[in-house]
Amino acid sequence: MSDTAIDRIARRTPPHIARRVRGLSDRAIAWIFITPTILLLLAVNIFPLIWTVWLSFTNYRANRPGAEVQWVGLQNYQRILGNPETWQSMQATAHFLLWTLALQVAIGFALAWLINARFRGSDLWTTIIVLPMMLSPAVVGNFWTFLYQPQIGIFNSVVAFLTGADPAGFSMIGDVRLAPWAIVIVDTWMWTPFVMLICLAGLRSIPPSIYEAAECDRASKWRQFWTITLPMVLPFLMLAVLFRGIENFKMFDLVVQLTGGGPGSTTELTSINLKREAFEKWRTGFASAYAVILFVTVFGLASIYVKALNRVKAR
Repeated sequence: MSDTAIDRIARRTPPHIARRVRGLSDRAIAWIFITPTILLLLAVNIFPLIWTVWLSFTNYRANRPGAEVQWVGLQNYQRILGNPETWQSMQATAHFLLWTLALQVAIGFALAWLINARFRGSDLWTTIIVLPMMLSPAVVGNFWTFLYQPQIGIFNSVVAFLTGADPAGFSMIGDVRLAPWAIVIVDTWMWTPFVMLICLAGLRSIPPSIYEAAECDRASKWRQFWTITLPMVLPFLMLAVLFRGIENFKMFDLVVQLTGGGPGSTTELTSINLKREAFEKWRTGFASAYAVILFVTVFGLASIYVKALNRVKAR
């Protein structure tokens, strides 16, 4: 901070404080401004995390605040890891995660490739394509629930026709086999534009001179794609996968709107399973241990992925 800025601050403060401000260093003034923010972040993020970790070692129930809280050690963690329902929800989450990421990256990159061609009306099509990601998950969930309706749902009727089922009694979100794909389709429709925008930024960051040099060397379009386009866009693709992977791992609202975790437990993701343990069964200590396991899983996978991303960017 310059002396002029310090003088301006000093003129707006009482005389006894102004004398102190003029004697402060830039580092001290910076700490004065950021300390309230740091304290707020500690109160909002760090304290709940520490409290959750402590609760995970107890049998605490939020619906019994006056009951005696007992220390159970690692018992909650052992019960979670030994519970078949936990691994079933993990499997459902992995299915949802892998397919949404694969479809969103493939379709998003293809759309970015087309939009990057800058054809007539490309700006209009870009605006239309990004509309789904501007909607709230509640709106998207209600909209697609209508499309999946057995009697009047257009999308449901199309799937019934393709599978040879009776449209009157067929429901995609009520079918054990198709319900997981129903939420994959909706999430892909909603968030593919996000991946497209990141890929489009990567494509437009490539200097045209590189392609001109490749054409002078008589490199084919296919070779230009594999040796120039893909390597230079790869960090952007990996960044999109990181963002969408973290978001989809904790997916909750969209699935609740569409299937509620059903039919049965076919689409019961880890977030929905955690919510039921915490706010339906009221096993708060057990749910806290569940939350800690999910946090460590996401944090560990994200840390490994970020290291791989940094290696790719360093090439």
